Amino acid sequence: MQKEVKKYLLSLQQSLCESIQAYEPHAPLQTDEWQRPQGGGGVTKVLRHGKVFDSAGVNFSHVMGENLPPSATNHRPELAGCQFEAMGVSSVMHPVNPYVPTCHMNVRFFIALKENCPSIWWFGGGFDLTPYYPFHEDVVHWHQEAKNACSSFGDNIYPEYKAWADRYFYLPHRQETRGVGGLFFDDLNTQTFGWDFAKSFRFLQSVGNHFWKAYGPLLAKRHQAPFSQAEQDFQRYRRGRYVEFNLVYDRGTLFGLQSGGRTESILMSLPPQVSFEYQWAPKPGSKEAKLYEIYLQPQAWLS
Repeated sequence: MQKEVKKYLLSLQQSLCESIQAYEPHAPLQTDEWQRPQGGGGVTKVLRHGKVFDSAGVNFSHVMGENLPPSATNHRPELAGCQFEAMGVSSVMHPVNPYVPTCHMNVRFFIALKENCPSIWWFGGGFDLTPYYPFHEDVVHWHQEAKNACSSFGDNIYPEYKAWADRYFYLPHRQETRGVGGLFFDDLNTQTFGWDFAKSFRFLQSVGNHFWKAYGPLLAKRHQAPFSQAEQDFQRYRRGRYVEFNLVYDRGTLFGLQSGGRTESILMSLPPQVSFEYQWAPKPGSKEAKLYEIYLQPQAWLS
């Protein structure tokens, strides 16, 4: 079953790279194949300082080790001390234009092994959107595609995994979400959700396949919109929140660092240009204030 998952993940990486490259024909993605001393490796593909993307990366990893790190066992202590095999694709895109949101997608597969115990497998992943100057119709489109990804798996799946994303992509110290959410799921297997391997794998594929359907039209619509230096300055300030979340809370970042992963690949999610300001606040009634007032709190976007 690992072979089928790996085949899909590599095809997903290739498809996303082709979608990025279509916007950056003169800036090829840098490809790094790497090996992990503790076992396994991966392929990282990154474009930096392009005309459309400040940064766009798609990382594939397939790693194994003797002990699952705390980021994986804190919420599942029964897995402490297990050997593991993990593979996944993660992608983060930071466009140049502040009217185009940052986006993130991750899909992953784990197997945990313990002596004299049956193996435990599970899937996880999701995608989320981080706008700087949001458009309501864009957010609705994003969530409609998220719902479409879930539609053949039950009417309750989108509401549950949308709410999970709202909880997960949240900065408690800021009391705000990272963006407008999307989908998040973890520990998806027969024991926890009652889905067999085939159904769980189909769901992972559906999430992966709907990511560009959700993001591509937003990029096409907004990447040539005119913008000012002040708007780009705000974008770079808000990117600081993205950095805060990834370095403090993100399970994938913590798993990679705690398991001895390749640091450059793990931190490819960080934007190249970010600013931090002391006690900055938007002017009341401004476009920037609208982001805080409406879009950084969970909403029922499809209602």
